[in-house]
Amino acid sequence: MKNNLIKFKNFSLVLIIGWILDFNPVLAASSTAGVGQISSFIKSIIQIMAGLAGLVATGYFIVGGFSYITSSGHPQKLEKAKRTILYSAVGLAITIGAFVLSNIVGSLATNAFGG
Repeated sequence: MKNNLIKFKNFSLVLIIGWILDFNPVLAASSTAGVGQISSFIKSIIQIMAGLAGLVATGYFIVGGFSYITSSGHPQKLEKAKRTILYSAVGLAITIGAFVLSNIVGSLATNAFGG
């Protein structure tokens, strides 16, 4: 139950951040602002979010490694530590993939629309 509550809070936080970025007046005023300004703003937001996700994944790597070392042979603790390390690696891979994909899409959009 507690795990589902944490997942719900994380999902809600992502939705709120997405809503704030979606209704940002800088993005809504695309007729007055240049495409280059909007593109650089979005790139900076993506870089910040990717950096934060990398820090969180690194933190979970450390927590999982510490749990793995201190499991003392208990099978449940060992499996939990392995899952923590695996999930943090998957999260980091998804973050890197999203960062690369957003850079590719951003450069394609800049080339297509100018800026």
